[in-house]
Amino acid sequence: MTSSPLRAGLDRVSQAMAARVEKGELPGMVLLVSQGDETLVEPIGVTTQGGAEPMRRDTIFRVGSMTKAVLAAATMTLVEDGTLRLDEPVDRLLPELAGRRVLRRLDGPLDDTVPARRPITVEDLLTFRMGYGLVFGTTPDSPYPTVDLPYPVIEAAKELDLVTGPPDPRTPHDPDEWMRRFGTLPLMYQPGERWQYNTASLVLGVLVSRASGMSLGDLFRTRLFEPLGMAETGFHLPADQLGRLPVHYMSGPTGELTPQNQTTPEDWTREPAFPSGAAGLVSTVDDYLAFARMLLAGGVHGERRVLSERSVELVTTNHLTAEQRATGDIVLGGQGWGYGVAVVTEPDEISAVPGRYGWDGGYGTVWFNHPARNLVVMAMTQTSDFLFNGSLADLGRLDQ
Repeated sequence: MTSSPLRAGLDRVSQAMAARVEKGELPGMVLLVSQGDETLVEPIGVTTQGGAEPMRRDTIFRVGSMTKAVLAAATMTLVEDGTLRLDEPVDRLLPELAGRRVLRRLDGPLDDTVPARRPITVEDLLTFRMGYGLVFGTTPDSPYPTVDLPYPVIEAAKELDLVTGPPDPRTPHDPDEWMRRFGTLPLMYQPGERWQYNTASLVLGVLVSRASGMSLGDLFRTRLFEPLGMAETGFHLPADQLGRLPVHYMSGPTGELTPQNQTTPEDWTREPAFPSGAAGLVSTVDDYLAFARMLLAGGVHGERRVLSERSVELVTTNHLTAEQRATGDIVLGGQGWGYGVAVVTEPDEISAVPGRYGWDGGYGTVWFNHPARNLVVMAMTQTSDFLFNGSLADLGRLDQ
């Protein structure tokens, strides 16, 4: 019996990934490819470096910034029912952000500002053009990119415990207190001017919670997770399921994988003080597949419409100018940006056909949809190095 092209492609990728596991670059992962009626899942390795518990299809992963796409979709359900408008200023729901001031210079003092030329809009949050976000650069102490540049506005955000960058350790503030503190800072750029990563999703999570009158977790559950059957996705997991959550690893100074415990595994069994729309969810490959395939199907899951075709189009279409793509920091890599997802606008090493969209998670997870091929691809690890050690190029073996 001959294997399908999808099976052959997955076999090539899984062999490359298994070789990386064998070399100790990561303890294990779960690969998923889905095309049409065919879905293939390949668990590789174990959940703990040197351990014996195998990766399984139902392993629960911290999906990090793959949360952003879920937030964008939930936001669009509120746009569809008239609760929000894309072009409306955020001031109605986030009065803390009314009357914004903007730094004259990014590295300047906090009181050297000019008035914002216009309010921040809901769409500015979705497209990461609100005028505030991560600033990547290097310092004399390290050749590696950092978001901890010693600018006054960045130092002030750190002192306020806003956690606008990597999500660990978590902010201790609830959404209202977080927003109050964030509202004391000026913007870095004028609204709509520049793409900047991450912070807009934190702000958007607070906005849609207030708009809906629900916690962010309840909004996600009622608008997306229940309709899609995503029963194991949320901002925390039951304590009796903690054993299904792998250890999170990152390379230490010696290059060896080191467990990361700034947010402990037990923390993931409790509702967070601040549900992060930027990076807060846990999920499984099958749960996230339901979300991914809903987008690929134009907003339909089974017999049920979850999002309108127009909403899906807005989420998955690039909204950035060429200049904004070019100045979008290393994390964007010249790609376009829709609402909560990157959009590939030029051929690359994975495909000669642009239009692919998706996003990665900083704990070591990858997802993209390829509409031209009706294809979903996921690689779930809990090793952050997976995103920058060359492993992503191995996904191009699907097409060899």
